[in-house]
Amino acid sequence: MAPTKYRTADVNGLKVFYRESGPSDAPKLLLLHGFPSAGHMFRDLIPHLADRFHVIAPDLPGFGQSDMPDRDSFGYTFETLTDVVEGFTDAVGFDRYALYVFDYGAPTGFRLALRQPERITAIVTQNGNAYEEGLSDGWNPIRAYWKEPTQAHRDALRTMVQPETTVWQYTHGVADPSSVSPDGYTLDNHYLARPGAHEIQLDLFLDYASNVDLYPAFQEYFRSHRPPLLAVWGRNDPFFLPAGAEAFRRDIPGADVRLLDTGHFALETHAGEIADAMRGFLSN
Repeated sequence: MAPTKYRTADVNGLKVFYRESGPSDAPKLLLLHGFPSAGHMFRDLIPHLADRFHVIAPDLPGFGQSDMPDRDSFGYTFETLTDVVEGFTDAVGFDRYALYVFDYGAPTGFRLALRQPERITAIVTQNGNAYEEGLSDGWNPIRAYWKEPTQAHRDALRTMVQPETTVWQYTHGVADPSSVSPDGYTLDNHYLARPGAHEIQLDLFLDYASNVDLYPAFQEYFRSHRPPLLAVWGRNDPFFLPAGAEAFRRDIPGADVRLLDTGHFALETHAGEIADAMRGFLSN
């Protein structure tokens, strides 16, 4: 089994922490995490893939072990997150790679694909949405914040960054909650408890509207470039519905869509199955 290395890269003075495994001359695979997690969400997946791929999983700015600059000096938007990830891929020599995107990693990765389509060899999207029909009613409080970005609507979303909500995100829709390790959500809650972290996440909730605005552009990219795409989805996700997975076939008719009987954090219960699907898909 290939060892995992824990490194940092400098991206315009910003420290980006990342996990790396696999041969440096193997096909490259970039793993992008979501809210409220970090690259540690891939801890079970990476060992399944590192014999065949050069795998890198960075922590986004404000998440995990990467720098969390002050909101006054760093605007927490998905465009700036993409700027950092783009600079990160340059820093680590990822000039052509497959993408694995989840949750926040999806709009970040899809923005990368819009900027540099020639670099993307394939996309694996695990509960990573690009279609309006994939957004559940669970987004309604956030939609209200988009429509009227008042302090009252912002404060109403603070329940989303509470420890019990993190646990719920990990366990909702899972047939046997005892199969979900507490390690992931406990670490996420540790990072969320840092001073200023809640405000950063609330800024990103507001800016998520910019991703929905870009859905037509993402879809045009899918139609124009037809990247090989595997959508492997926890069907019981309370935020991103199976319809969002099925919708990829509209723009990429050959998309491989697989629904798993689990929730939002599908890797917590189905890492082996997802790895097997990826190994077959990325070998084609």
